[in-house]
Amino acid sequence: MSSRGPQASRSLWLATASEASFPALDGEREVDVAVVGGGVTGLTIGLLLKRAGVRVAVLERGTVAGGATGLTTAKVSALQGVMYSEIASIRGSDAAAGYAQASLAAVERMEALVREEAIDCAWERTPAYTYAADDEQVGAVHREAAAARAAGLTVSETRETPLPFAVSGAVRLDDQAQFHPVRYARAVAAAVDGDGSFVFEDTAVAGVHEGAPCQVWTLDGQTVTARDVVIATNYALLDRGLFFARMEAARSYCIAARIRGSLPEGMLITAGEPTRSVRSFRDGDDAWLLVGGEGHVTGSNEAQPERYARLEAFARRHFDVTDVPYRWSTQDGMPTDKTPYIGRYTPLSSHLFVASGFQKWGMTGATIAAELLRDRLTGQDNAYAGVFDPNRVTVRSAPKLAKVTAWVAGHLVGDRLRPAQAGSADDVPRGEARVVRAGLGKVGVYRDDDGRAHAVSLRCTHLGCLLHFNAAERSWDCPCHGSRFDVDGQVLAGPAVQPLARREAP
Repeated sequence: MSSRGPQASRSLWLATASEASFPALDGEREVDVAVVGGGVTGLTIGLLLKRAGVRVAVLERGTVAGGATGLTTAKVSALQGVMYSEIASIRGSDAAAGYAQASLAAVERMEALVREEAIDCAWERTPAYTYAADDEQVGAVHREAAAARAAGLTVSETRETPLPFAVSGAVRLDDQAQFHPVRYARAVAAAVDGDGSFVFEDTAVAGVHEGAPCQVWTLDGQTVTARDVVIATNYALLDRGLFFARMEAARSYCIAARIRGSLPEGMLITAGEPTRSVRSFRDGDDAWLLVGGEGHVTGSNEAQPERYARLEAFARRHFDVTDVPYRWSTQDGMPTDKTPYIGRYTPLSSHLFVASGFQKWGMTGATIAAELLRDRLTGQDNAYAGVFDPNRVTVRSAPKLAKVTAWVAGHLVGDRLRPAQAGSADDVPRGEARVVRAGLGKVGVYRDDDGRAHAVSLRCTHLGCLLHFNAAERSWDCPCHGSRFDVDGQVLAGPAVQPLARREAP
């Protein structure tokens, strides 16, 4: 079990997969395409490009599939909550139809990769449902069914679901899939590595120069030279595309519970709040129920352990739970117009590309990105390029963009005016953190269960927002753009690339 990814010890997927084993970049490399990010997105891009005769280097800050890929619920579905009604209302019916057809194609492409690479990842076809948890959500279900049909999906409406309780209504799409994401991604990584292509772990990218050729450099001074570069990190790490201003970072939570009795045959998610996402997983003699939800904006004060307790209470209320050994959280980039960013990094980019903003549906999003960028980088047309163009202008997303901007501005100013929470590090209880006054500034102090104080600068190394402590995951999170750091200041999630400065505990 890997310990290098965030919350690795708590994820069912990371706990039940073989260890990855790829070297760190040592020295210089020259390839055709450098891909930054060793999750399912970057690895699938790497594999499809390698199959097209392109020499690829995939660069991963931690361990392959140890980030968002290892912390997902791993649903592979073109039915995605209430996505189609949202996209249609903001971007129109053509965009919703393009998103639907690209998502359907992604399900088929993933199954083909499982077959072609003989990947043992518990791939299983199963129906997907968006259901009304109460009467207030019935309208959202009807709207989603209509929008999904208009987008070309063969959905049906029903009140019958595999849940052990009655629902007020649901929309169903058959023949979708679920799987083990880490086993899948690490098998894809093994297929990328070799024959002139590379996968590098423990290789933290610090920056990219777009030129002819491009150069990618790491925190420890190594470089990769490439004709083209793809940024396939969960949250785009280069500021030049201003993606941090066009996406909201959101956290959500998941538990894996062993249960007795039958598992629900299907993947399900509510049409409204509070979100409850349900799927099953069989591994040997163990029958696992995964329950996700409880999302909130990254860096908010809502990051509390009670989030997990609510998910566990839901599982125990409806299923015969024996124990809950795994719990984890993840982070997603949420574009203001509800569509991922896949394509040129900026309007002027010729050799720099991005794949980001998959808003909690990263398995299909990753595969859409891989096919679209494979086509672009090999000179082929892609029917969905316009749908996902990162440089699009969406007028109807302006109110959401204004709300996100106001949130960031409020924290940039307001957090600096708030008083410290403790007079000194001695006032910080074990297992907790406080903002402590240090001279004219503030320091973040966490005291571990052994009593040792960990003190870091509170200034996010991205754009200088002051960090908030995440009590659910024991991390320092940025409320402005979603960067996350462990209690010793190491980066857990971007767009930040530099660690926090260590401080003496005041």
